[in-house]
Amino acid sequence: MTEDQRRAIPFAVRAALASVAMACALIALKSYAAWSTGSVAMLGSLADSGLDLLASLVTLYGVRLAAEPADHDHRFGHGKAEALAALFQVALIAVSAAGIAWRAILRFSDATPTTDGEFGVGVSLIAIAATFILLAYQRRVIRRTGSVAIMADNVHYQSDLFLNLSVIAAIVLDQYFGFRGADPVFGILIAAWLAWGAFQASSNAIDQLMDKEWPEEQRTRFLDVAARHPELKGIHDFRTRRAGTHDFAQFHMYVAPDMSVREAHDVVEAVENNLRKAFPRVEVLIHLDPDGHVDTDNPLIEADVTPHWFGKRV
Repeated sequence: MTEDQRRAIPFAVRAALASVAMACALIALKSYAAWSTGSVAMLGSLADSGLDLLASLVTLYGVRLAAEPADHDHRFGHGKAEALAALFQVALIAVSAAGIAWRAILRFSDATPTTDGEFGVGVSLIAIAATFILLAYQRRVIRRTGSVAIMADNVHYQSDLFLNLSVIAAIVLDQYFGFRGADPVFGILIAAWLAWGAFQASSNAIDQLMDKEWPEEQRTRFLDVAARHPELKGIHDFRTRRAGTHDFAQFHMYVAPDMSVREAHDVVEAVENNLRKAFPRVEVLIHLDPDGHVDTDNPLIEADVTPHWFGKRV
């Protein structure tokens, strides 16, 4: 684990703790508001906050586990614990959406109007303000750490903004304008929004678990930095992946075939230092090849059949 990665860990943990604290506060407020108003939309918002708390606790555990250093059984560290925590969040969001949709459908046959609308609207406005603050803090942490677990938590809380605005609209339309079907309709809309958020939040986690390559722009920048060393003749079998806040890159590097072991080692060290400065969160593994060598017995070369040559045309 690099020094930059070690410094990033406390930020992700603090972001997870902030999510837990906010979820606890909103559960207390929304519990009383749901009881006072009788709104199914508010009840849906309460259920979502309850799952927010559970999801945030799992995120906290995942972030802390991912921060554990590599050990004998996990030589690449525990970074994928974040992706597993994110997928757990996705499952909770999906369950929440199904429950809210079912409760809203049942509400269509219940003509009982909502009550105490001012209190319900006030609680929702407090929730919106608190969510804005949390989202801004999480975005700062994501930019600094790249945490996929905090990213999934951020997507979840973005849906809360729409959810709380829907609660306000449902209560106002139902209680003040007499649209008795507004509350269950907005409950179904909230459920659909949560389901869409679950689908979106799953993509980053699945990409990490499947060891998806970095975006092409990032791969190109990485190769450009590597190419700065004049003794590097080319690169092939370039592979990348991400696990939590950790990035990994490995490649075969061509050098002059008449170099001594010490000279080739010095070139590798120089290339690694350049990459470490430009990409401080990346762990790099480099294999040396003499210029002109073709690794025909390596099936992995098929994933990158065209070597990246520097200083000359293919």
